[in-house]
Amino acid sequence: MNRQEKAELIETLQTTLNASSTVVVTHQVGMTVAESSDLRAKMREAGAGFKVTKNRIAKLALKGTRYEELEGMFTGPTAIGTSADPVAAAKALVNFAKDNDKLTIIGGSMDGKTLDKAGVEALARMPSLDELRGKLVGLIQAPAAKIARVTQAPAGKVARVVKARSDQLQQG
Repeated sequence: MNRQEKAELIETLQTTLNASSTVVVTHQVGMTVAESSDLRAKMREAGAGFKVTKNRIAKLALKGTRYEELEGMFTGPTAIGTSADPVAAAKALVNFAKDNDKLTIIGGSMDGKTLDKAGVEALARMPSLDELRGKLVGLIQAPAAKIARVTQAPAGKVARVVKARSDQLQQG
């Protein structure tokens, strides 16, 4: 790899880091191509990215970003998960690591705040932005549905009383 290629790789990685709100650093030892492809597919589904990195290039790419403090985590066979959604990368990687012991979570960062392995796992347990939006919409719609039921209930009761009285008069 020549200097030009390295510079382009560093610039691409820096752009990815700057566009991400969460970065998760992992070690991956002995993953097969099929396992790696499966992980990348799961990351894409979650709206995240996964990239195996050379430590020296990753450390250079970290300079000037809000993730500079992660530099110490880049030892050994590292890979990073990134996502604009604060939870997506952490959730996908933690779920994959539960079933595959070849992937180990080292730590990460969310908007420049360094997280250890436990912090990444706690982040993975949080609901994603889409889940939170769904809950919020549900909370907003619930009162409207209750109001509609309450306003319809008296009319329904009056109709049932009139029908019962009508039935009573027809029988008697």
